[in-house]
Amino acid sequence: MPIKATDLKRGQALIFDGQLQIVIDTDHVKPGKGPAYVQAKMKSVDTGTIKTNRMNSSDKLEDVSIDRRTMQYLYDSSGHGKGPYVFMDGESFEQMEIAGDQLGDQVNWLVESLEVKVMVFEGRALGVELPPSVEVEVTETAPQPKSATATNQLKEATVETGARIRVPPFIENGQRVKVNTETGEYLGKA
Repeated sequence: MPIKATDLKRGQALIFDGQLQIVIDTDHVKPGKGPAYVQAKMKSVDTGTIKTNRMNSSDKLEDVSIDRRTMQYLYDSSGHGKGPYVFMDGESFEQMEIAGDQLGDQVNWLVESLEVKVMVFEGRALGVELPPSVEVEVTETAPQPKSATATNQLKEATVETGARIRVPPFIENGQRVKVNTETGEYLGKA
């Protein structure tokens, strides 16, 4: 089903240049001179390459119907943070593996029992849609400095998934924090 370039949304799948692509980001540009255009950052499902494509606002693109299944993250089958990562459908109990390179930086926010939307096309897993925020446990961080009185100071912390984030000085080891899954930004105590 054809759609207009101006209707592109993040996470949408489409056929572009003869390949299945996932839209990562879009930007509508209206320059002072010339016609408006859409700039879309897309990831090729087959090759994994990310490319920014420019299209006229009136261009028609071929939309692809993607099945989005709610699944629960179980574990990393390698045990070393490299994948493949195993997900289970809560209704059929069917398990599906997704390679670490397909997930990219999203692996930083995969915690056991996390519910995600797995994008499936013709029986093949394309990737996952994470919730906007996740709760993770801080496993390693420096103690609060005695002189830290300013509230906008941040310190490095490592969370249970191995990701490194910046947290306020009062956060200590073992505490659970909320993190934005898109930016990796600290949102607050959990």
